[in-house]
Amino acid sequence: MEVCARSAGKITKVEGYCESGLDLWVDLKIDSNPENDLDHSDLPQPTASPQGFSTRVQLTDLGSQPILGSNFDTDERGSGVLMSASPDADVSTIKISERASNAMEELSSMAFAQEPLWQVDMASNTEMLSDVEYMRVVKVRECQSSPSLDVDNSHELEPVLAVSSESSRAVEYFETRPISIIELLMDLEQWSLAFSNIVSKATLVGVLASTGVERHYDGTLQLMTAEFHAPSPLVPTRESSFARYCKKLDTGLWGVVDVSPETLPQFPSRNFRRRPSGCLIEEMPNGCSKVIWVEHVVVDNRLVHHFFQPLVTSGFAFCAKRWVNTLIQHFQWSATVRVPNSPTDRGVIIPQLQRTFFLKFSERMVKSFFMDISASRENKWMPFPVSSADIMISTKSSTDDHGKILGTTTVFATSVHLPVPSKQVFSLLRDVKFRRQWDIYGRNHRFDEHAYISNGDSPENGVSILRAINDETKKIKALYMQESCAASTGSYIVYAPFDYKDAENKLMKDEWPDHIPILPSGFSILPDRPIHRDETGGSLLTIAFHVVAKSPTDEHEPSNQLGFLMHNIIAKTVMSIKEALGFSI
Repeated sequence: MEVCARSAGKITKVEGYCESGLDLWVDLKIDSNPENDLDHSDLPQPTASPQGFSTRVQLTDLGSQPILGSNFDTDERGSGVLMSASPDADVSTIKISERASNAMEELSSMAFAQEPLWQVDMASNTEMLSDVEYMRVVKVRECQSSPSLDVDNSHELEPVLAVSSESSRAVEYFETRPISIIELLMDLEQWSLAFSNIVSKATLVGVLASTGVERHYDGTLQLMTAEFHAPSPLVPTRESSFARYCKKLDTGLWGVVDVSPETLPQFPSRNFRRRPSGCLIEEMPNGCSKVIWVEHVVVDNRLVHHFFQPLVTSGFAFCAKRWVNTLIQHFQWSATVRVPNSPTDRGVIIPQLQRTFFLKFSERMVKSFFMDISASRENKWMPFPVSSADIMISTKSSTDDHGKILGTTTVFATSVHLPVPSKQVFSLLRDVKFRRQWDIYGRNHRFDEHAYISNGDSPENGVSILRAINDETKKIKALYMQESCAASTGSYIVYAPFDYKDAENKLMKDEWPDHIPILPSGFSILPDRPIHRDETGGSLLTIAFHVVAKSPTDEHEPSNQLGFLMHNIIAKTVMSIKEALGFSI
């Protein structure tokens, strides 16, 4: 749930942002009048300790084993900082360490703060930081801080870069222990896979500090690069280098914070920078965890397509709730994998081994789909030359990459605005009974859902095995794997044809589906503005088809014949969806 100040009537004053040194602790004055006693259980509350909780993190706490010049993957920007044991490298490491320490303080304070630092939009049930109040806090911190190697003056660059600030906060409870969440965030491979709908690619530049003990991350400091995307080629990706720091703040309370070290010349600012962002993870009874997630960035949104401008510039497209929703989906998926043998909603019993196989295949499919439709540099998008619509083309080639089609494939994608709520669009596209209304390939076929694996509490979220049955011969023409997921911050339906016999053969050989080729197609559905309580508004629908390009004219362009064919298919698909939704073209 998005944090909402339903207890605002009880908060009469916020003061004491800078009690001492660099501390940004917030002192909440609570009105004790019973008439103002509103429920505020969902708001983030600090965990008290007998001596009083403090978020002060000393530089000396940054782990017991600094790692410099170790064996890890680096990129060209990080190597200058990490790979040479020179005085400059040591200074850079100390600067990054100090910045990470300060960022943890700031994140802890922002996670627990209320008004005036956080301003609430009651209509959309969201909140954002007050830029004026935030900058006042930053100035006070700088005035009270002792001389440092890394005083953050990065905010002074923002008018020059024509950037805007985005901020959001969300709170959620998870039926898992804190270590599982911490491990997910601190393991690059797990993190990028779990958040593949947001993270296009990520690189671990280096580890500046570590405990050296497995599953013990207190004091771990990593330097990373990542590319973040929205599910459309019309929204530019956000690239950033940042430090990720994990710290145990108190008994049962951990913090994981990201911050861009943009004051260093090795990390020049581009169009995006992460201010202190991340989450606090609090241990709860019965093996559960409470997560308070904060996103705070500065970004240049001038190149965003006009369809997506309201959603992106409002901060909703990359908000904290989107990260939290994705984390929920990940742990629901993990729980589904662990469930013993049980019949699906369609009465088909799928043993655990087979279910795990299909879920992992679907996970790969969804990750490939989001990568295919992102504006990542790896996707060389070109506009279709004769189309008035925003149809984009990206050609890919593979010669020996396992799990990909050998040869050349092409992704055709477009995004359209629909004047109906996203829930309505999702329900239409997910329902197998309506598929032949929009599926151009399936006009002469009947589709049925042979098996369905539910993922989480919502019946809309799960993995299906679909059969396309020819109307005349009554024979199965094709099998599709489909995954659907609906959330307040965005929904998707992704599908791909697959060979059931090939899957069975790999199961018999105890092989996982990592090497089964996938050509995912599908839909991403976003609201056209931040969600309001009445859930009105339109939708931003992104459609993508990934097909084999048998006759490419060169490395990056499909043949004219294929291009015009796919252009017509996309145009007809859009018209069919509009007709099925009940409004005129």
